[in-house]
This record gives sequence, C-alpha cells and structure tokens, in this order.
Amino acid sequence: MLVFWEKVILPLLNWAGAKKIVEIGSEFGGNTYNFLHYCSATNGELFVIDPAPQYDVHGYKRMYHKQFHMILDYSLEMLPHLNGYDFVLIDGDHNWYTVYNELKIIESMAMKTGKFPLVLLHDTQWPYGRRDMYYFPESIPPAFTIPYAQKGMEQGRSELVESGGVNWMLNNAIYENGERNGVLTAIEDFLQHTRLHLSFHQLHSHSGLGIITTKNRYSDEQIKTILSASQL
Repeated sequence: MLVFWEKVILPLLNWAGAKKIVEIGSEFGGNTYNFLHYCSATNGELFVIDPAPQYDVHGYKRMYHKQFHMILDYSLEMLPHLNGYDFVLIDGDHNWYTVYNELKIIESMAMKTGKFPLVLLHDTQWPYGRRDMYYFPESIPPAFTIPYAQKGMEQGRSELVESGGVNWMLNNAIYENGERNGVLTAIEDFLQHTRLHLSFHQLHSHSGLGIITTKNRYSDEQIKTILSASQL
C-alpha cells in the first residue's frame, strides 16, 4: 500500500478535505503513520481497526495522542459503532464476506448521514481480486467460507501450489474465481445491489487499488485526473 501514498492517497485526502479517517487493517503501520502525519497537519482524526497490528501502537499513541484512535477488534464488529467518517481505507481481511459487509455497513452509515465517504480498497487485482484469503477463518460464517489451505499461489493458476508460491503461509481459498470469491467480486456485488449512485475507479498495478465515491461528473473527473497523474 505504501507505493500509493504520495501519488494517490495523499492527493485524494487533500481533494476530499478528509477530517475523519477510518483505516481497516494496518499491519506494520506504514500508512497509519502517513495518515497520522496528515491528521496532525489538518486537525483530523484517524480510527484504526485491526485485531492484531504488527507495530508499536503505544509509541504511535504517544506521538499522535489527539489524532490516533486504535480499535483492537474485527472490522465487522466495530465499524457499525463509527459514524461521520469521510474517508475509508479497506485493507484488512481479503475475502468476499468481510469486504462486502464492510461496504454494506458504510452504505448504512451513508444512508443515515446523507454522505457516502471516499472509500479506497486494496487488493482488487491478483492474487486476491478473485480469491478469498482468511486471516481469521473462525470469524467468517462457514456458509461464506470457501475451502482453503495454507499454500501459495501462482499467477494464471487457479489451484494452489504444493510448495512455495505467493503468500504460502496464509489461508488461501483452494480455487480462484466463482461466486462470492475475492475482493473485486465483493465490490462488484455491492455496487450491483446498492441503492446509492456510486462510481468505481481502479488502478491495476501493485495488487490493485479500487476507489468508490458518489457518482457525479466533477468527482469522476477529479479522481481520473489523480489516477492518470500517478503513472502507477
């Protein structure tokens, strides 16, 4: 995700005038630090939802105590308790069930407030655009869990490889494509059923970055300009 910061995420934050940001999935804290630096300069707030961050949360809190709110839990449990946010980065559990329902919760908030936030989603392309991955399989209802294994992936191959491969240590769905499988599929299903008028834009490099925003000519043109200028 860090590759998108300077040329895409920061310009979008500035364009949106974002003040209340939600980051779902922070892992090693690289973009979290960038968000906090932005919030410090703009008097904004960052709400991070991650059950298992891999960085010094207390150190971040000492540096950015007014801007930083850490929520150590699953997104689907805690996101319904937040409201009024204007920018969301979804980069947590990369599976259909989680992403689809994160978007439905954001939609519900927007229906109440009358404003849909600018939403960014990582991993809209290979390997997880059309394949589920489960950080915490026990948190996903069995009816929405595709059979998975801790095996790696090769691009252009649906089945998992027996040894090596990309992300071999993670719980990856045993096949690619099909219904309710992957991040991009979740986005497409959400957009098909939402009652809101929304636009979707994509960058296809670096595992893919999707952007969902309220549909109007001005916002579409501004986002296309930012993505075109990024050359990513």
